[in-house]
Amino acid sequence: MKLLWGDLHNHCGITYGFGDLENALSVAKEQLDFCAIIGHAMWPDMPERTEGLEFLVDFHLKGFAKLRGNWEHVRETVKTWNVPHEFVTFQGYEIHSSEFGDHHVLTTSDELPLIEAGSPSELVAALAPLPVIAVPHHVSYTPGYRGANWEAFSESISPVVEVYSKHGCSMSDSSAYPCWHTMGPRDSRNTVVSAIRSGRKFGFAGSTDHHAGYPGSYGDGRVAVLATEKTRDAIWEALLARRTYAITGDKIACSFTVNGAIFGSEVKVDGRRELKLDVTGCDFIDKVSVYKNGVLWKVVNAQYAGLQQLPEPQTQGKYKVRVEMGWGDSQTGYVWQGSARLDKGQIVSVETCFRGQSVLAPTPEMRDNPDINLLGNKLIAWSEQTAEWTCTTFKNVSTRHPQTAALIFEIEGDTNSQLSIEVNGQTFTYTIGELLEGSRSAHMLPHSSEAILVHRAVPEHAYCFQGEWHDDEKERDCDAYHVEIRQTNEQYAWITPVFVIS
Repeated sequence: MKLLWGDLHNHCGITYGFGDLENALSVAKEQLDFCAIIGHAMWPDMPERTEGLEFLVDFHLKGFAKLRGNWEHVRETVKTWNVPHEFVTFQGYEIHSSEFGDHHVLTTSDELPLIEAGSPSELVAALAPLPVIAVPHHVSYTPGYRGANWEAFSESISPVVEVYSKHGCSMSDSSAYPCWHTMGPRDSRNTVVSAIRSGRKFGFAGSTDHHAGYPGSYGDGRVAVLATEKTRDAIWEALLARRTYAITGDKIACSFTVNGAIFGSEVKVDGRRELKLDVTGCDFIDKVSVYKNGVLWKVVNAQYAGLQQLPEPQTQGKYKVRVEMGWGDSQTGYVWQGSARLDKGQIVSVETCFRGQSVLAPTPEMRDNPDINLLGNKLIAWSEQTAEWTCTTFKNVSTRHPQTAALIFEIEGDTNSQLSIEVNGQTFTYTIGELLEGSRSAHMLPHSSEAILVHRAVPEHAYCFQGEWHDDEKERDCDAYHVEIRQTNEQYAWITPVFVIS
């Protein structure tokens, strides 16, 4: 099967988001295999327009009306961009709910009508016989406050759940990436591990929930699916089969099985459970955590976590080198024209880590801007020896919220392989041997300027992991095993459970 990358939940100017629809689809195609552009459509139990809630109510109603008025155009545009085996799109829109939590509905049908309903389950029923699923998102918010309602959760209409986005991580109340949005904090009763402990079965997904037309914006959430081919039907089959997992940004390739059954499967096992994990990351793998029924069961801490216990240098083989650009003080955008050349080696792959300007919800001072993320971020070309790209970066929003852009070069070579990076007329050259010793940075101007960072080279044995465990103990009639992968750069993967029935 093929491992494909997507974003099934993001927004733009078709409702109360920002940015052009065509540009959103274009930037999605640059970094992803599939996406769904979601319009905000309804909120059946929205609070009344009382003092202090005027802006909240008004921008929602205006956004809902905007989507209804342009629905035929939106649907036709999404349909046009769906090209099997090249780039796949899905139709969908969102229903808010204080009682049941927010969901976005998805379908393979280009005939999806825009209708209203009182709840996610009622909406799916009303859309029958079209193939439709409803994906819960930001589930860990307070019950009754647009967090999940696990008592009303239905596996039949929600085979996957969004566990990570710009809102934060909903896996547990102690997971990395807490919720800082105005919608509030996480509540342990609504977390993913709480639902798993209660016996519910679903797959994990990540998506950005980006509100400014930049699907797949790096670090905000993406979903991986294991599908037979890059088509709507094949990806849809993978979603229904729960062959999914969530990533924050880096495309961490994972395979996880129990007795040969891949993640998302239900497998009957009467005796020993044989767990196998295979990971190819994009940075130093720092920690691998295996959970059984939502409780930490096995943990592996990398010996080379941190800089004090680095492994012996790898003198030849594969390495990953991240080239990151940004910093500086530009509020309007700094354009980078970059190229790379590798001598005495081969470029095996190039992964882009491009971001859009970050918007999660409108504020009273914001004005519509269709070009907000018309940034020109693109990997123009690459070969075994060269690569060329362009991108735009901005001043970091805060010291904890970067607006940088990066590319990850997978290189086959040795310590003498030499990587030359040219950006905006300046050239910086380093050998793999130098980069194994540590990162190198340079600035474009003498002070407070944009900068480039060539990260420490990561040898293959440090970004790959294989693990095997066995378990002879049955705890429940259906035991759920899932995995969390953490890299040293704080990029994560959360792998959907294998459900073992005995």
